[in-house]
Amino acid sequence: QVKLVESGGGSVSAGGSLMLSCTTSGINFENYCMSWFRQAPGKEREPVAAIDIGGTTLYADSVKGRFTISKDNIQKILSLQMNSLEVGDTGTYYCAAAGICYERRAFWGQGTQVNVSS
Repeated sequence: QVKLVESGGGSVSAGGSLMLSCTTSGINFENYCMSWFRQAPGKEREPVAAIDIGGTTLYADSVKGRFTISKDNIQKILSLQMNSLEVGDTGTYYCAAAGICYERRAFWGQGTQVNVSS
């Protein structure tokens, strides 16, 4: 059974930091591109960052220089270090595993909430 579980969300003030984690099971983790998406209230789910099989990373322009995506192929954990958080980063963050980075036909987690206040 495929399972992706996000954790690490919370409430922080603007300028603060959070580290999100996505633990996985039931997939060949190292064979997937792992992505982070987020969804703000009333908005569509949008890609945030991704890391492919070879370790190449992708970032949305809005988070470049502030967020860092990483993965541990042995522990099968995906991480997202978020620094210099902004109010606009508020939303539910989801991890996804797919053959192509940012592909929405993917295995999804249930999400973790991030609230950034001014």
